[in-house]
Amino acid sequence: MTMTEPMTMGDWPATVLGDDLRGRRVLVTGSSRGIGAALGVALAGLGARVVLHGSGSSAAAHRLAAALAEQGADVRAVTGDFRRPDAVEAVVDAAVETLGGLDVLVNNAGTMVGRMPLAALEDGFLDEVVDLNLRSVVVACRRALPALKAAGGGVIVNTVSISARSGGSPGSSLYSASKAFVATFTRSLATELAGDRIRVNAVSPGTIDTDFHQRYSTPEKLAATAARIPLGRIGTAEDCVGAYLFLMSERLSGYVTGQVVEVNGGQLMP
Repeated sequence: MTMTEPMTMGDWPATVLGDDLRGRRVLVTGSSRGIGAALGVALAGLGARVVLHGSGSSAAAHRLAAALAEQGADVRAVTGDFRRPDAVEAVVDAAVETLGGLDVLVNNAGTMVGRMPLAALEDGFLDEVVDLNLRSVVVACRRALPALKAAGGGVIVNTVSISARSGGSPGSSLYSASKAFVATFTRSLATELAGDRIRVNAVSPGTIDTDFHQRYSTPEKLAATAARIPLGRIGTAEDCVGAYLFLMSERLSGYVTGQVVEVNGGQLMP
């Protein structure tokens, strides 16, 4: 069957998504915890070949990879401090070498670093947020590009945030702006790389119950946020996984590029 022929019922077995991602070579940055870890578990279950990534000081990615490998999954882990461009390049290179190429790059590494009002903002903090949330995405895409081209086309999925559109809450201006950059970068790159058959999209999580908000939000703030969400609760990491899998799947989203998929329980509606 070619992509120009109509699909039949037989083209949609119950395992369609697993078949589509089985054997795909995937690097998920920032996957030692939260959304990245949940995605890594799903990809392993669907038969993808996965490299997980954690920060240089974290052993969590290695523990998760070992646990999944014990269950028969093809999962490895690498570490690197994504505040340093050379570490980003080293992680991408290690993933390409380990997997023998690359089909999918998921840029999920990043965090708020801290809530910082403008009056207290110092240059060092600015550099750290930009390097971790913005520069690392650009560097990872650039480094992965030859491998994605060599694969005959591939997929890049970036993680942005609801705050890229809402502006976030007080003290998160740099984080929110860095995510807005990534959203625009996603759209621009989708146009630039379309000729290479590389699709570029992003997932934009809303307020998700991970250690991100355990570090940067109070229980009172989270409760107030949940009360304003139409679906009536804070999201989970697992709530976000389906959007990433959809965007990775050629069968399900082969005609989707340059899009930012909002996953926020109705917290923000276009």
